This record gives sequence, structure tokens and C-alpha cells, in this order.
Amino acid sequence: MGVGKGTVARALVKESSMYAIDTDDLIESMENRAIKKIFANDGEAFFRNLEKKTALWLENSVDNTIISTGGGFYKQENLKNIGTVIYLKSSFDGILKRIKKAPNAKNKLKKRPLLQDKKEALKLYDTRVKEYERVADIVIDVENRDLKDIVIDILGQIK
Repeated sequence: MGVGKGTVARALVKESSMYAIDTDDLIESMENRAIKKIFANDGEAFFRNLEKKTALWLENSVDNTIISTGGGFYKQENLKNIGTVIYLKSSFDGILKRIKKAPNAKNKLKKRPLLQDKKEALKLYDTRVKEYERVADIVIDVENRDLKDIVIDILGQIK
């Protein structure tokens, strides 16, 4: 949720022999509509089922790939079968600052249905942080860090 998963993934691709996939992009392609519309028209349960299908496909079809996932993807039962789980950690305020600094900040906020209510988003963040730390093989603190340092840190830990 706004920690720079896509940015870090693209930088890792440049510095390694890996590929990159974003699960939210895959789901939007499969459904031919934005995640916000999936949530609005079909609800969160439907979206989580799409994540489950995506996780099964990834487990059986993808190797040597950086997979950026949506915020609830950590609940997938087969997550550890897909690969090494890296949690990019930042404070809630750090995430909001990062999103607001982006050139297309308004669009980024609109695309995130679970960030529409700040109080609810903070509750969700507090719940998820504990879960992310529980499922992660590697935790990388990204707050106030240079992208190059983050990439070096990750590459050093996954080799």
C-alpha cells in the first residue's frame, strides 16, 4: 500500500536477471477493468477470489520473477510456495507522504479503495503490519531510504 513496490521492482529488474509482475495489474488485465471498479461492482470477496486464482497461476507458471502484490495478497495459502516473501516496511505516515509526493498523487489515491477513509485505512495498516511481518521471509525498512540502498539491501539478502 504505497511503499513503492513497483518502483523497487523496476529497479531490481535493472540490477538483476529477474522479471517483474504486479498482481493488481494481472487482475485488471484478466477482468479488463480497474480494481476500484471490481471492488465497487462485485465487492472485496470477489476480488480476493481473483487474487487466489492469480496466486495459483503464479505458483505453477512463474520463476525468477519479482512479484509485487496488492495489500491483501499475504493471505494466500500458497504464498510461500510462490517464492521468497519480502515485506517493504514503512510507517503509515511515511506511506501517505510518499503517495502525496507522487506527480500523480490524486490518481494514486483514487485508485486505492481501501485508502478512502483515513481512520479505517490506519486500522487496516495496523492489522496488516503484524501479518506482513509474520509471513515475510525478509523485512526491508524503506522509510527515508534511497532506492539504490534498498535494491542493494534486497539483492544482498536474496542471493
